[in-house]
Amino acid sequence: MTPELKRFIAEYVDLPDTELDEIANKFKQKTIKKNDFLLQQGEICNDLVFVQNGCLRLYYIVDDIDVSVWFSFKHSSAIEIYSFISESPSDYFLQAIEDSEILYLPKSALSELYGPHPKIQEMMRKFWEDVIINLIDRFTALQKDSAEKRYLDLLKKPAYLQKIPQKYLASFIGVTPTSLSRIRKQITKSN
Repeated sequence: MTPELKRFIAEYVDLPDTELDEIANKFKQKTIKKNDFLLQQGEICNDLVFVQNGCLRLYYIVDDIDVSVWFSFKHSSAIEIYSFISESPSDYFLQAIEDSEILYLPKSALSELYGPHPKIQEMMRKFWEDVIINLIDRFTALQKDSAEKRYLDLLKKPAYLQKIPQKYLASFIGVTPTSLSRIRKQITKSN
């Protein structure tokens, strides 16, 4: 498989090259068109996804309003963690916001790797820890930081501003598109 996927795995666990190759080769490849779904509300998340190219958005709908929860960019992972672990129907949608190429590992294939490759359990534990820490940081920011601070934090992450449409960015930081425009104007005036 790709060197990027191998680097991603190696961030979580140190494996010999032959074992790393064997694990990476278990991932399957898929092309997703812009606006196509990898997961829809009511479905079970069965795949650990690695974004080779493109961008995915995890979101839910409340009162007919999309609320963006997470974005997965090139060379990062995408998963609906609750559904994946509990094997229960998801409340979320996972959608490509641009044409994307993904590599995915079905949960059943992941489980089969645990026996012959015990370090995969260590990798997944570290992966879950990373996901949980990022989610806690995100939810804490939504509760304690102002919308302006949340937007200023996004300015430090160019991929968000380059790839994500304004309406998705607004919902990601917890404001309406109109409020986001106002925040952007205030920031521009003060600089």
